[in-house]
Amino acid sequence: MADAPRRGRLTIFLGYAAGSGKTYQMLEEAQQLKSKGVDVVIGYFEPHGRKDTIAKAEGLEMMPRRKLEYRGAVFEDMDTEAILRRKPQVCVVDEFAHTNVPGSERTKRWEDVMVLLDAGIDVYTNMNIQHLESLNDQILRITGVRVRETTPDWVLKQADEVVMVDVTPRALLNRLARGVVYAPEKADQALRNFFRESNLAALREIALRQIAHEVNLRQTRIPGLPNHEALSPPTEPQATSSERILVQVTPHASTAALLRRARRVADYLHADCLAAYVRESRSGSARREEQDAVNRHLNFARNLHIDARILEGTDPAKALVAFARANGVTQIFVARPRYTRMNRLLREHLIHRIVRLAPDMQIIIVAT
Repeated sequence: MADAPRRGRLTIFLGYAAGSGKTYQMLEEAQQLKSKGVDVVIGYFEPHGRKDTIAKAEGLEMMPRRKLEYRGAVFEDMDTEAILRRKPQVCVVDEFAHTNVPGSERTKRWEDVMVLLDAGIDVYTNMNIQHLESLNDQILRITGVRVRETTPDWVLKQADEVVMVDVTPRALLNRLARGVVYAPEKADQALRNFFRESNLAALREIALRQIAHEVNLRQTRIPGLPNHEALSPPTEPQATSSERILVQVTPHASTAALLRRARRVADYLHADCLAAYVRESRSGSARREEQDAVNRHLNFARNLHIDARILEGTDPAKALVAFARANGVTQIFVARPRYTRMNRLLREHLIHRIVRLAPDMQIIIVAT
């Protein structure tokens, strides 16, 4: 039996805002590989009219894009199948968190990258810190902008190497003012909104903290500094903590934020993370819209690599705590209730019962 092809190496160039230099640095390193005789192609490149970045791509083979029709318009996207047929040693893929055109074989570009890696092709790609799924709510609070294109945290952990491309907020604002990042009319709008200096400083701090967290998982470097050996293999890390986290799933929209928070805490603690929804056997079938919401939350949990379960019971608090105790849970995450006149007593009763039934566990009531 022939040996399976080796998995390609994934290098992610991480920044904290558009214009920080991720794509430029990625292409710079691709040019260096080509100069050493490595077979490099550009699988997808979005220049955004940036002349310096466009110049850095010159001389690199550019794979043709595929065209897809959607709602009467024609869109271009990365042609993953063409790259697989070409089978280069290294493929450069811009905008890792991009959502593909509806009708594509895969929903997200990072899924296409995984296909390339499985075929033994090394990939250079890039993303900004605000596209990390677990940070979605935090980014919204800082910037007032809900980032729609996100990448699950476990995908970032697949990287063999993370390259932090750093620039000070003041330098980035100077680039924006010079028209290097966006055209003048778009730059003015960006300065009034997302690109406020306070936002950029906060995003940069988050990116640097993320890198500090990732350093124990894989090779991390900043361009210009020495290259160090990876501290551990780039596989999904096993839980090493005695902590185990359980998230209570409900139909409410706040469950998504609760899952992100728990996933991030679990990653920092190197802890297992579980989620559970209690279906009340005495209440009959749930309303269709509530069941649809629960299913979305359970699927979202699984996308975050959270072990999601559906429990049965006449007493939700008792069923949840019994499951937690049977699975060695040390922390239960519940969303702070949004009281109304109709549900105030019920919500208080549920939260208080969980607290009373689990005196040996931490009950984390999260504002979402």
